[in-house]
Amino acid sequence: QEKVDIRLHTIIYNLTDEIKKAMSGLLEPVFKEVYKGRAEVRDTFRISKVGNVAGCIVQDGVLTRDSEVRLLRDNVVVYTGKVASLRRFKDDVSEVKSGMECGVTLQNFGDVKQGDIVEAFVTERVATEVFA
Repeated sequence: QEKVDIRLHTIIYNLTDEIKKAMSGLLEPVFKEVYKGRAEVRDTFRISKVGNVAGCIVQDGVLTRDSEVRLLRDNVVVYTGKVASLRRFKDDVSEVKSGMECGVTLQNFGDVKQGDIVEAFVTERVATEVFA
């Protein structure tokens, strides 16, 4: 025997709010990209046990260790992934602001060249709205 859930509502607004919440749970989550900053690769360095390190200068915004990145070469995306490490001089840092230099390594990617652009972004979940 199937169990039926019956809910009583005295105010119609409570009913519509509950229907909206139930329907929102059924919708696929929507994600959007939020731009964080960009850096230009000025030079590359080969370091043993680390791999290729991109010596960059942050042109605008901020580059953070937890951000996702897109590597652009001649305005074509050649890599999309995450930052493996972010350093200023010999220190591990969590972020580098505009106008500062840093060393960046990318996860599972070592083919960084001088003149490439590292674009940082974060993917955020957007609250889905029913009956907008």
